[in-house]
Amino acid sequence: MVVTVAVATGEGAMWRRLIGAVAALLVLFVGSLAFNAASGQSHWPGPLDIVRVHPWVALLLLVPLALLELRRESIGSRTPRPAAPTTYRLPPRNAHFTGRDADMRELRRQLASAGETAVQVVHGLGGVGKTQLAVEYAYRYLSKYRFVAFVDAEDPDLVASQFTSLGRELGLVEVGSEQVVPGVYGKLRDRRPWLVIFDNGERPGMLVPALPSGELARKGHVLVTTRVSGWLGTATVMDLEVFTRQESVALLVRRVPGTTEGTADRIAEQLGDLPLALEQAAGYMDYNRTAPEEYLSLLTSRLEDMISRGELADRPSVLLSTLWQLSVHRLERERPQAVRLLELCALLAPEPIPLDLFTAGPEPLIAAAADPLAWDTTVGALAGLGLARRERSSLVLHRLVQAAIRAATPDDVLATAGVRLRRALLAAVPHDIHGDPDARPRWHALLPHVLAMTKGEPPAECAADTAVLLRLASEFLLQIGTYGAALSLCERALALDEALGGRDTEVGFDLITLAQIHRDLGTPERARPLAERALRLHESCLPTGSPAIATDLATLARTLCLLGDHEAALPLAERALRIDEEAYGPDNPYVSFDLIALATVHFDLGDAATAVPLISRALRIRETLYAPDHLYIGYALLFKAKALHAVDDSSAVSLARRGARILRTRLGSTHPKTENALALVDQLSG
Repeated sequence: MVVTVAVATGEGAMWRRLIGAVAALLVLFVGSLAFNAASGQSHWPGPLDIVRVHPWVALLLLVPLALLELRRESIGSRTPRPAAPTTYRLPPRNAHFTGRDADMRELRRQLASAGETAVQVVHGLGGVGKTQLAVEYAYRYLSKYRFVAFVDAEDPDLVASQFTSLGRELGLVEVGSEQVVPGVYGKLRDRRPWLVIFDNGERPGMLVPALPSGELARKGHVLVTTRVSGWLGTATVMDLEVFTRQESVALLVRRVPGTTEGTADRIAEQLGDLPLALEQAAGYMDYNRTAPEEYLSLLTSRLEDMISRGELADRPSVLLSTLWQLSVHRLERERPQAVRLLELCALLAPEPIPLDLFTAGPEPLIAAAADPLAWDTTVGALAGLGLARRERSSLVLHRLVQAAIRAATPDDVLATAGVRLRRALLAAVPHDIHGDPDARPRWHALLPHVLAMTKGEPPAECAADTAVLLRLASEFLLQIGTYGAALSLCERALALDEALGGRDTEVGFDLITLAQIHRDLGTPERARPLAERALRLHESCLPTGSPAIATDLATLARTLCLLGDHEAALPLAERALRIDEEAYGPDNPYVSFDLIALATVHFDLGDAATAVPLISRALRIRETLYAPDHLYIGYALLFKAKALHAVDDSSAVSLARRGARILRTRLGSTHPKTENALALVDQLSG
């Protein structure tokens, strides 16, 4: 009766376990006696013999075992089982969540290592996946919390109403608006540990009233996602970058059947590895049943149109084309000069943009650049709202931010900005690419933007500027050994200058640059007529002693050497040297080019002894003016090594090795000039 009552009053589980244990032992005991009686044995094997001789002693031995089991069950029943975690407005889990393993580990480490209270900010560009990371974190570590809440913080005015709703969810009685936030956190003390996610938080000052403090914050984690800078004084900040290329490819291959890794890689390149863009691309291909190769073609030719197409299943209202509109509208109200800067940056390459492009020159591109403070806050506004990344002396915009700005900007505004940018670039790039020792780093920084601004047919008002930019870019590419791209740009420059008419001097510059490209490409038969025409044009429109004529003469002389016409080349090279020495003096970089041209003629004529001092003088000039790893020094070293070898000088090998190292560093191991240099080292060492 006692057992029956106990079972009926809620302690049944404990008593059922005890009764089961005792019943099992009794069955064993009685069964053993029955077996003994049936078998007639007088002796049982091992410990069972005690049951035959002392059956009641064996039964009493069961009592401690039963009490021990009763105590264990009693202790277990007093241990509280953790309640299942509760969530409030937590979005559904993204079934296609990809990668981010390192970011997830870092996020967990930051929160877990912060002690009992943690405020963690995930900061990054719109579309980079901040919200998705926060939601995935909540699901992945749900077992670590008893309560998880998700608050939309994009509009600070609506945060209070969401806390009122959250308070009702927690059983909070009606309280005033000023008490609702502490009231919610007070209720959460009974749900520790807890997690509250504030999604798309604005400036820290606007969200701080909704954050817990003091005792209310103990054993709680706050996670804020934001595009806006300025959180370092309030919380720990983790900057979330775009996907790695491996993550981008993995997402596309999994989401879009039939996508090869190669095609996925090229799509990811066009989309800048932005997670939202990749999801939108997958949605577009899935809905329209577009083949990945066809989508890539559309993306390449019509990027501004494609960013407005492709629906996300879980966020149908989110599109790349409108993702940054609110930030731009805010800038237009607060800092209109920042919008003008944004429009200019949208036309340039998705590479670091030197800030002095907008401030240098007689006419700064941005009016705010006239005041250092106004300029700093104008640039800072783009970085602060997550529209650009500010580096020490440059701005970097994601290619899709640029595309969205271009798509939203009127054509006439873009056209005017394009004309101004071409003029600014023409003033910013070094024009004396071969003679200026500092030209190379500046051109490396500006070349992507020059290429971006010289695509397609230029407006009539800036066709001449575009032609000069194209030729200068081709000269730089020639200098660094990128001959194919140099040839294409210079041919376009020549076509523009010839179409404009009345530009004989510029046409001559285009022609001689083309001749140098063909010479270095190993087609001197094409270079010769170009150099001869350039010389005729310049002799007809420039003074006799012009250095431009000396460049034409030296280029033609070296081309004639390659064609075997050394007798014709010699007087041309000698004349070029006289012109440049008279114009520049004996130690100018252009004098070194003339010396090399003259030495080439003598060397090819079999007179290495005359060539060696000419090369040595050219090398001394270059080593004085250029960086130690400059290609011009490498070329001179290799030429001197060949000449010294011809006169049996043992120092040739060390010079050749040094020259080959420079070419391998600057051009790479597979460049034809590097391969020739390494072959020379092997030849001289053999």
